[in-house]
Amino acid sequence: MKKLLSEIKQCSICEPYLDLGANPVVSAHKNSKIVIIGQAPGTKVHASGIPWDDASGKQLRKWLNVSDEDFYDVEKFAIVPMSFCYPGKGKSGDKPPRKECAPQWHQQLFELMPNLQMIILIGMYAQNYYLKDNAKRTLTETVDNYPAYLPKYFVMPHPSPRNRFWLVKNPWFEKNVVSELQKRVATIIN
Repeated sequence: MKKLLSEIKQCSICEPYLDLGANPVVSAHKNSKIVIIGQAPGTKVHASGIPWDDASGKQLRKWLNVSDEDFYDVEKFAIVPMSFCYPGKGKSGDKPPRKECAPQWHQQLFELMPNLQMIILIGMYAQNYYLKDNAKRTLTETVDNYPAYLPKYFVMPHPSPRNRFWLVKNPWFEKNVVSELQKRVATIIN
């Protein structure tokens, strides 16, 4: 695992397309039990090199009901985004994750995590990549049908503050889905 993570940290496959250059942000351990797959690091995470070190990460830890200490314990959580580097600024928000990372690195990482019990797919990019034709037409439909993907995958929206309108329109998510997520996470990591 250390050798593979070292290779990933030195990856520059898509560097010519990255506004801020390559700075892969990923964490994993051979004993990781849960993998979190989000989109890509934002500018704050690009600068710090610490996954989910921003407002979205704070909300994600709240949804998971875990402390920072548990969240950053690589034997509990691996953090393997769709794109390991900040993809750059788009017209409205960040550009989509680069398409090179997941096919290049994900399977190699998963093969080295024999204790993996659940993969949390955050947002449409991760859900469409992993669920393929089983993903629903919209993120809302996919998340509303989360039991269909269990026990391997747990699907959820991005915890970004930009998604506050989605959360207001879909109160069932925090009422029903988050409580189920918290139960499953607690069972796995404790």
